[in-house]
Amino acid sequence: MDFTWVKRKDCKVLLQDSTLVHTTVSYDELKKFQVYRQELDNYCNLVSQIIHECKDHSFLPSTLIDDITEVFNKIKNQRFRLAVIGEFSQGKSTLLNALLGEEIQPVRAVPCSGAVTVLKYGTQKRVICHYKDGRVEEIAFDQYKAKASISKESAVDHRSDELAQSEIEEIIFEHPELTLCKSGVEIIDSPGLNEHPQRTAITHKILTNTDAAIFLTNATRLLPEKEKELLRDVRYKLNNSSDKEPAENLFVLVNFMDNLDNEEDVQDVKQRLENFVKKENLIVLKEINRVHYISAKAALKSIQNGNNDEYLQSFKCFTLSLEKFLTFESGKVKIHQSVEQINRVINKSLNSLSQSEQTLEGKIQISEAQKLEILEKIGEASGRDVRIRVLVSGVIDEVYELASNSWDEWRAELGDRMVEKSAYWVSEHNPAFSQDKLIRDYSNQFITDLSEEIDEWGTKILRDIIIKDGIEYLDSNIAYELDAIQADFQRLDQQIQTNFSQQMKLSIRGISDNFMDIGGIGGGVGVGGALAAVAFIAGFGFITVILAAVAAAIASSFGLGLLDIDGLKDKIKVKVFELGFQKFEDSVDKVSEKLDEIINTVFVSRIEGSSRVIAEAISLYENLLEQQEKAHQENLEQREIEKAFINQKRQELEQVQKELQTIINKSTTL
Repeated sequence: MDFTWVKRKDCKVLLQDSTLVHTTVSYDELKKFQVYRQELDNYCNLVSQIIHECKDHSFLPSTLIDDITEVFNKIKNQRFRLAVIGEFSQGKSTLLNALLGEEIQPVRAVPCSGAVTVLKYGTQKRVICHYKDGRVEEIAFDQYKAKASISKESAVDHRSDELAQSEIEEIIFEHPELTLCKSGVEIIDSPGLNEHPQRTAITHKILTNTDAAIFLTNATRLLPEKEKELLRDVRYKLNNSSDKEPAENLFVLVNFMDNLDNEEDVQDVKQRLENFVKKENLIVLKEINRVHYISAKAALKSIQNGNNDEYLQSFKCFTLSLEKFLTFESGKVKIHQSVEQINRVINKSLNSLSQSEQTLEGKIQISEAQKLEILEKIGEASGRDVRIRVLVSGVIDEVYELASNSWDEWRAELGDRMVEKSAYWVSEHNPAFSQDKLIRDYSNQFITDLSEEIDEWGTKILRDIIIKDGIEYLDSNIAYELDAIQADFQRLDQQIQTNFSQQMKLSIRGISDNFMDIGGIGGGVGVGGALAAVAFIAGFGFITVILAAVAAAIASSFGLGLLDIDGLKDKIKVKVFELGFQKFEDSVDKVSEKLDEIINTVFVSRIEGSSRVIAEAISLYENLLEQQEKAHQENLEQREIEKAFINQKRQELEQVQKELQTIINKSTTL
């Protein structure tokens, strides 16, 4: 067979040597990125050390320690999150094993992945199970594959009930030697989602804060309608509930290319997929290729046997594209953001050191009256913090009331809309001979329709109107209070030649960056996705209940009109609708709790940000008074020693800024 599908325009790997004794997927670019991240760690530590030393001499406010600690923690915990999504039996587990270079995930000919699994770096092999009831349990390493799998009997019978009833929320797998994870990548593996009753909940979990998603499909049965629907859904959620724009971070991977018989089949598969991708505007068409054709099983064998053949080369084309995306696009953004955050703290430190030096030189002096005024301003700042907290509490109550009323109105009309949608439910199965499969089809269509309804309300009403209006009102009031504090500092700057207002400007800009914007509410899938997920997490076991109840209804009251297939289908459809709606109503309290959580998360972030700025303002005032007192107590020789110390620390901070710029320059050529 001629594997011309191996050769890609963005893949510079050549098929010249297939006799290598050992071969691996190295992820060199990701390793290079990790070097830069480690350098940022080191510079954060250095800046923190300098700030502590200066704080001990009363030259810097204590809040700068909190600032650099926050930046350090963000960088320390920075990882690429890679989600793998697809239906059952598409080869996800084999793909993951090929990516990892080791057979970690359970693999067999029938579906086996039974829980969301997070594969990540750890200093030792550990497996930690998180259960739906909140329990956390560390299990033995050799129990992992059993925990991560559904039973073979359920897989063979296509029973999704076992997944619905599973007690496991997710499994965390830590390993010190997995090549990709050592390179700073966490992989979120989903169970097959084609008939999964909690598909919305699972996609919500794995797509939250995801850097890239890999959608895996099968070359021998490419993109049936359910799979197209799932792919559209993934794009929708990656784009924060927008279906108009292509996904920047979506890769489509066609597996089992080695099962195609001839080149004509290969070209047909490629043409069909590329036509669908273009028609649906699914992915960004950039220099870095987002569509690849592979055989994960053959690539894994090549890795294990040391064969640098066409299977491994096509796989390396994919991993190279993934690396390029993570480093050149996502990674470069992460580095620039981290450098900007470190520089913000450094600039605030340099401003404070300059003020301290001027105080030692006698250029900044405050009178007794000004001291009293500063003490008054400290009290006023504290009062502004209290006002903001009271205001936020009131806004939360008002937004929650508006949201609850809107939710009740939406629910009142939901039944009619769902009845209209149920008219389009279809199934190829005969209720007399494939009753369970028919009920499953209708149940899944009910879940899909209801999820779309919840998502639409959560996005278009709750997020884009109710929460947005509350945020705009609150932000304008917070801005008023913080502007008043900055105006006080501007007046003080004019009186005693300080630069407090410039430092406050940097801080206010910093919290604006940290405020959760509208698009980010609810994580990567938005408000609607988060609410829909909770609705079905709360009602897990949904399909099991429906199956039993409908079967009982058929036996007791539907009669024996087996020849009236359409009539029996309609009766089953009505029963699924009734039971499904009741199950949803049973979960409403959980949805309300999630609604309360979302609203609080958005608005409480405003309190945290504004309180941080106000605490810094108070710290600046207190530090100024402390410096004045110290300057009066020291003699000329002591002041000169202190000035030399300040100059040294200033030079150290400026040198860090130069080194950070070097990292920026190098990262642009990753």
